[in-house]
Amino acid sequence: MRAYAGLLPAIPFLAAVLGLLLGPRFPRQVAPLAVFGTAAALVLSLPIWWLARDGAVVETTRELTPTGSFPITVGTLVDGLAAVVAVMVCAVALAVQVYSTRYMHGDPRYSSYAALVSLFTAAMLTVVLSGDLIVLLVGWEVMGICSYFLIGHYWEQDWVQGAAVKAFVMTKLGDVPFLFGIFVLAADAGSFRISDVLAAAQTGQLEHATLATLLLLGGVVGKSAQFPLHSWLPDAMAGPTPISALIHAATMVAAGMYLVARLYPAFAVATATLAVLGVIAAISMVGSAVAAFAQDDIKRVLAYSTVSQLAYMGGALAVGAVGASVFQLLTHGAYKALLFLCAGAVIHAVGTNSMRALGGLRAAMPITFVTMTIGLAALIGIPPLAGFFSKEAILGAAEHVMVGEPAVEGAPLPAAWVGGLVLIAGLVTVVLTTGYCSRLWFMTFLGSRRTVAQAVAGPTGEMQAAVEEEGAAPVVGAAHDAPPAMTWTLVALAVPTVLLGFAGLAAGWLPKWLPGGEAGEAHPLVPGLVTSLISVGAIALVAGYLYRRWVANPEADLADAILGRYRPLVEDGFGIDQLYGRLFVRPTFALARAIQRTDDEVVDASVRSSGVGARMLGGVLRRVQTGNVQTYLTGILVGSLVIGLSVVAAAR
Repeated sequence: MRAYAGLLPAIPFLAAVLGLLLGPRFPRQVAPLAVFGTAAALVLSLPIWWLARDGAVVETTRELTPTGSFPITVGTLVDGLAAVVAVMVCAVALAVQVYSTRYMHGDPRYSSYAALVSLFTAAMLTVVLSGDLIVLLVGWEVMGICSYFLIGHYWEQDWVQGAAVKAFVMTKLGDVPFLFGIFVLAADAGSFRISDVLAAAQTGQLEHATLATLLLLGGVVGKSAQFPLHSWLPDAMAGPTPISALIHAATMVAAGMYLVARLYPAFAVATATLAVLGVIAAISMVGSAVAAFAQDDIKRVLAYSTVSQLAYMGGALAVGAVGASVFQLLTHGAYKALLFLCAGAVIHAVGTNSMRALGGLRAAMPITFVTMTIGLAALIGIPPLAGFFSKEAILGAAEHVMVGEPAVEGAPLPAAWVGGLVLIAGLVTVVLTTGYCSRLWFMTFLGSRRTVAQAVAGPTGEMQAAVEEEGAAPVVGAAHDAPPAMTWTLVALAVPTVLLGFAGLAAGWLPKWLPGGEAGEAHPLVPGLVTSLISVGAIALVAGYLYRRWVANPEADLADAILGRYRPLVEDGFGIDQLYGRLFVRPTFALARAIQRTDDEVVDASVRSSGVGARMLGGVLRRVQTGNVQTYLTGILVGSLVIGLSVVAAAR
């Protein structure tokens, strides 16, 4: 496993390099190369996953270069947590690469696209397997660069360029404190090695644990799109749909929550940080779920749902249920990748993201209908799908903390109010998730087929999402299921969406790879009876109520009917971007204009004034240089007389 772990990120990295070099000359070879590289990484991850069972930890390290203080090492740290996440990353990345071979067919920039997806995968694997915080930071930043290029794939459109820049800038804002958090941890632990940091945390040697973890939390909030740095993620839908699946399910946004799980011993001793994380999670899961209900773009609905579902993971970490959080990370990777790729199949067949122009696709796209129904049911948390087990494990852990019991036997006990906050927010989010998933399902697959004209004639007065790809089908005409390369990918992802939840039931299965899974029968992945009954009952009531309202008026939009005049505000994400514009963007532009004026009117003016003064002085001196000898002699005589008189006056 020592040798294999180092090769795992190297294989997709090599595929990325070859794709960038060979793509312009041999474009037909790019797709097999990208798929083979990711498939090889998946095959290699399986023995690593198997060898990491039962708590086995394997670390390799080699000093990269002397730094004068703490050395930077290149190596891997592989345990059950890293192994299962690595398998998930490789599996979702392979599904995206296979799906993209058909979805991106005919795109002139497919070679760079496929290479960047491979590089994205390599960067995430570097984050997952790295044994050194500085090397982890390298993978962390490479993901940010890849996301910029992939979100901006259709860079000819101004709004796409803006979305790419927004994602890059907002995530970088979080990365600034993240970097300083790494420095604080290293200063306390005396090393950048993750194992040394964890050992220092467990022995109480982290003197500034709260400061370090709060700084790290800045990067986590930015990367995982949590409040208040969440608004870049819905706009990231400007990229191709497979990229949305990759970012939302397996890379980028998953990296933030994975980092907290990886460094959890350091977070566990900083109870104030966990409380902040719990508050952020509660705001993110409820607020984004409400915003998802108001969206017309099918991809933006799923984007806001990603913010909400990641907040479940943050809530689990806030109450000490690390295993339940990682369980949610795995199940979310399966059903969210499935949902985005199903949305891509709909867009590919129909030609628009707007749900106002959909409807009646159940018979026309049976495979997409079945698989997306499974994905939405898992997202809601309907038993016995994977999302039910992971979500209920989190709610059960929050319930335990609320009543004064640790989420995992022997784990630190967070504040009871944090458990109560996460539990209440989680249950409210179950209701809201049922609402926006039901609305998406009704508008996409049930009723009669709508047209562009009907979409434009909707209450908003304009179509909210246009054709995404040049090769997408027009909105008119008969829709149909996607080509086999796309539909078989959907079927493959539907399997873990259905079955993965059962892997958490027995302590000898998935829990033995996850943190806290050694607690035997008390392991944290078993759903709680009370929270499960409340959740399932709420799901049934909300779904039934919305179905009755939809049947009564299938042409009406439930978001308009329920949100009324508040819908534009909610659809716009509660005006967060406008608020940031007033608080930060406008003052920044005003400061820039003031600096420009200062530069023009003070700095440049002084330079110009010195030139003008020199020119004027030169003009005066030029008058003296007339070339007349008599004038020069007269000047000498006058000067001599002045000097003589001065000497005589001084002598007296």
